[in-house]
Amino acid sequence: MQEFDVPVVMDVTHSLQQPNQTTGITGGNPKMIGTIAKAAIAAGADGLFIETHPDPSKALSDGAKLLKLDLLEGLLQQLVKLRAGVS
Repeated sequence: MQEFDVPVVMDVTHSLQQPNQTTGITGGNPKMIGTIAKAAIAAGADGLFIETHPDPSKALSDGAKLLKLDLLEGLLQQLVKLRAGVS
C-alpha cells in the first residue's frame, strides 16, 4: 500500500480481538498491545489505532481488548523513540 502512497495504519486493538468466547462477549488480549504496536512501527506502519478507556472493565463495548488510558502516554513515548530509530 505504501508503494502507492497510501498510509498504512495498524489496528492494534482489533488485531488482538478474540471472538466467539464462551460468554458470548468478544474477548481480547490487552497485554499484547505494546508488543503489536512496536512490531507495527518497526515494520514501517504510518499510524496506529489503539482504543483506550480509563477503566476497560466498565467500557460499554470492547472492554476486554482496550488499553487502560493511563498506560497510553508511556506507550506513545516508547513508540516515538522506536519510530525515530527506524526512520
